[in-house]
Parts: sequence; structure tokens; C-alpha cells
Amino acid sequence: MKKRGLLSWVLEFAGRKKAFFGGSVVLAILGVAASFVPYLIISKIVEELLSGNRKWGDYLNLVIWMGIFWVIRMTLHSLSTSLSHVATFTVLGGIRKQLCTKLSKIPLGSVLDDNSGSYKNIIVERVDSMETTLAHIVPEFTANLLLPIVMFIYLLTLDWRLGLSNLLGAFIGLIFMAVMLYKSRGGYELSVQKTKKLNDTAVEYINGIEVIKAFGKTGGSYEKFVVAAREGADVFIDWMRRCIWPQAGTMSFLPATFLGVLPVGLLLVRDGSLTPQNFITGIILSAGLITPLVVAFSYTDDLLKMRTIFGEVTEILERKDMERPAALTETPLGADIELKDVRFTYKDQEVLHGINMRIRQGEVAAIVGPSGSGKSTIARLIDSLWDVDSGSITYGGVDIRKLPLDYYMGNIAYVAQDNYLFDLTIKENFRLGRAGASDEDVYNAAKATGCHEFILGLENGYDTVVGGAGGHLSGGERQRICIARAMLKDAPVVILDEATAYTDPENEALVQAGVAKLVKGRTLIVIAHRLSTIVDADKIFVINDGKVEAVGTQDELLAHCDLYMKMWEAHSMAKDEDEEVTANA
Repeated sequence: MKKRGLLSWVLEFAGRKKAFFGGSVVLAILGVAASFVPYLIISKIVEELLSGNRKWGDYLNLVIWMGIFWVIRMTLHSLSTSLSHVATFTVLGGIRKQLCTKLSKIPLGSVLDDNSGSYKNIIVERVDSMETTLAHIVPEFTANLLLPIVMFIYLLTLDWRLGLSNLLGAFIGLIFMAVMLYKSRGGYELSVQKTKKLNDTAVEYINGIEVIKAFGKTGGSYEKFVVAAREGADVFIDWMRRCIWPQAGTMSFLPATFLGVLPVGLLLVRDGSLTPQNFITGIILSAGLITPLVVAFSYTDDLLKMRTIFGEVTEILERKDMERPAALTETPLGADIELKDVRFTYKDQEVLHGINMRIRQGEVAAIVGPSGSGKSTIARLIDSLWDVDSGSITYGGVDIRKLPLDYYMGNIAYVAQDNYLFDLTIKENFRLGRAGASDEDVYNAAKATGCHEFILGLENGYDTVVGGAGGHLSGGERQRICIARAMLKDAPVVILDEATAYTDPENEALVQAGVAKLVKGRTLIVIAHRLSTIVDADKIFVINDGKVEAVGTQDELLAHCDLYMKMWEAHSMAKDEDEEVTANA
């Protein structure tokens, strides 16, 4: 498949504003034409002076016309830049929207493979850094490249030898530029990698600062950040050190049009094959070539940077989506969930090996097993956060890959151990579960999961802003709100992935009672680490090393499954110790 070009992506992101880029170019070209006229007028003034014209009114008129065309040029430039900015901000907005939409469509594993700091860096800082280049390169690069070309063609019409002499400095400058580009190969890409590493390390350091301080590891952890910062600085220094001399040569010789024009022009005037008037005109036009060339070629680095950034953006956008139809073609019958010979690979290692499970509508099913056995992976596959490698998962008898993602997700309420709260009010976080929920619905869900009392104790009650990721609340409080939010969704299937991990034993019983009431008649799938919370489950699946080792009720497993018996004994012992500690406290 042929890889799409940069221009193709830009025009797609621009959407209905893509014509603004075209309008910007047209205005820039007209601005070039207006810019060229003052040089012709200067040439005319020199010609009049050399011919002995002493009518100062003539010169005043010419100067006024120069001013008029300069105003026209600046007006056209402003309009051109305004259009390009409108299109550019549309492009940047389009990029961010598509990136966010894409992250919701690709498998969760593809997202988790990268640090969250990397995504934040790309979506926010890296995309934002393209604004100046994209907004200005269309009108300014166009104008600053076209103007020298127009001037050069006019010089050739005056005298082709004088015109070609302008290329001497450019020829030497291009040699230096070629050396600079050769020496800078991989420099920007490496700087991007090191900047990503620094960003990820900074995010990791800030997120883990509490643990770092608690265990007295401030020095060692900070050293990792220092090393990343030093490597990030070194790559820029090494890159600039390699390129500084050829860059200086490029910027010195590329605009040095006089290097050829003056000696060649003097020789031609001496030989009588070039008039002094045309020679002076040539000098004036050659001087006019310098600034536009410097400005035009100053965008070289920006173009390389933009190409690299677009490479990062398109790498995400070109990832394979989860395959789901756009419309519902087969309606599920009921809410039974069945896993048939499910295999799944994560990071090149198969973690589930032929899982077979059947959970009937209305059942309470628990999934237990040692840490790393694959319990949460099964829950995420059922929630369609990943796609299976082989086998199938059916909902109501229909393979979930044949159901529209929005439809299926509307039938599943999923609460993870580390579920997320947005920096909104508590009431607004509740309504993410169901947008049209009334205040009464919110209060009932909160009461059922043991949230109501502590919410009322907050400064603004249900209108309290929870902070980033719910940082103003305790872990147990966040978890109970997440459970209540899932209950409010009123989905036929509820998945609790160790959802009471942060809940203290006193409130856990309240949460469990509330969950039992709210999921009545619904399918409940619980991934549990506290076995005492799932003793009444209709069905308990014991997962070990990515396989179903046993399935049955609490009594059946205690009688026939050695692994479950050991897990139960370990849990009972830990529970007794906790109760003893609580009693002695």
C-alpha cells in the first residue's frame, strides 16, 4: 500500500477550509507581483538620474507609487497570512480530533504499549509546534521563493550573463547546504526520541513522587531524570556542532549575489556590452534577491521538523482499527456471553491459551486466579478493549466483532481497579455513565454504593470538583463513585475488575449489598482478589497460567480444586490477621 504524502494529510485535516490555503497562495502571488514593482521603479529612478532629469516632481510621483505598491503588498500579505492561519488552526484541530478518535478505535494494547506522556506530547506540544511553520510557510515561503525567481527572470532579460552571475554565490551555498543536510541526517529524529524519553521520565517521576519520597529513593530516581535531561541536551549540542560550519557557509554564500554580479558586471561595462543603467538595475535587483532567499531557506529546518511530527501523527492514525461494522446487522438474543477457544497475545507472548467460558444472562460469575494468570485480560476482551487473536467471544449468540462498537459498549458497564474520574464535578462524573440521568437517579446510585454520605460531607456536595484523575478524593472514594457511575449506566452486563480493591472492609459490605441490588436481573462478572466477596456467585472460574483450571460454585471448588482451596486458605488466614489487628487497634 502506497504511503500517503504530507500534502494529502494536510488537505484532509483542513476539511472545508482547504480552499483557504489556495486563497492564501493566490494572494501571496499577487503580493509578489506588488513587491516586484518597487524594484522596477527604483531602476526607473536610477535611469532618470543618469539621463540628467532634474524634475523632482517626477521622482516624487515615482516614490509615491513605490509606497502605494508597498502598501498593496503588505495588505495582500496580511490577508494571505490570515487565510493560512484559519486553515492551519483547522488542520491542528482536525489532527487532534482524529488522534483522539483513533485512540478510541484501536485496541487498548496498542495504546498501552506507549507511555501516556508520549501521547500527551504528540497531541499537545508537538502538534502545536507546527502552527508557526504551517501558517507562515504557505504565504511566506511562496512569496519569498517566487519573488527571487521573478527577479532572476527579469535579470536574464536585461543581460543573460549578468543574470547567471547571480548564481555563483548560490552554487557555493548549495554545496554547503548539501554538506549540512548530510551531517544532520537523523539528528532531528534522534532529538525527538530523546525528548520523548525525557517527557516520559518526567511524567513517571512526578506520578511516582509519593512512593519515591516514602522509600527515600529521591536521589536515585532524580538521577534517572537528570540522565534523560542530559542526553536530551547532548543530542541537540552534538547535532548543532556537526552542522554549525556548513550552516554558516550556507547562510553566508547562498544570498551573496554580489559575489558574481559585481565583478562580472564591471567587466561587461568596461567592454561596452552592458550599459551602466542596466548594470545598476542589475545591482538593485540582485540586492532584492538576498532577503527573500534567506527567509525562504530558513524554513528548511521547519519543513524537516513538520515532516517528522506528521510522521508521528500518521503512525498513530495508520494503526489498524478494531474491526467493527458501522450498523447493526444481527440482533443479539439475550445477554449470554460465551468465550470459545479464545487465544490472545500481548507483546509477542501468548497469555491466554484456548479459554472456554459461558456466562448466562442474569448470572453472577466470578473470575479468580493467581496474579498474572490472565483474569483482567479476559475482562478486557469481554469489554471489547482488545480483539482476540483466535477463537471468538459472543454476546447473545453474536460474535462481538460483528456488532457496532457503540452498540456493544452501550450494553457493557466496565469498572476497572484504576478507573478514571475527570476533572469535573461529582455529579458530572456520574452522568458520564448516563447523560440523561436525573438528580434523583444520581442520588439513588450513590446511596446504593455507599457514596452518598461522604459526598454530602464534601465542601460543595455533588457539585464538588474532584480534581485531575479524581485526585481530591481517596482511592476508596474514587472507586465507589466509579462503581456507582457504572450502575447508573443501566447496562445488561456489568464487569467489576477488582473494583473494590481500594475499598475498606467496612464499606466493602455496603458496596457489595448495593451492587447486588442494582445488578438484579443483569449479568455480573467479577474479577476478585478477596474471595469472601464472591462466595455466593453462581459460577466461579479459576484461571491459572492463561487457562481455565476449574469452574464451579464455592462448595464445588473447595471440594475438587486444589488451587482454589489454597487460595481460599491464604485469603482466610489474611482476613483473620486483619481482623485481629483491627481488634487490637
